[in-house]
Amino acid sequence: MKAETLLAELNRLRNDLDKDPSDLEWVTLHHVFCFVSYKLGDFQAYVDEQAGKGAFEELD
Repeated sequence: MKAETLLAELNRLRNDLDKDPSDLEWVTLHHVFCFVSYKLGDFQAYVDEQAGKGAFEELD
């Protein structure tokens, strides 16, 4: 599993909402997306660890 795949889905979810700084859901998705984008290497390491535990087997 590539971290970029999960990040792209997170971005899709974020973009499905109207940009509204007063909406907690949009603010949460926006800042999580920004943070994960900034820490993509760390997120890939996490994804690799979870893949080793079988976390994504149902997606294949």
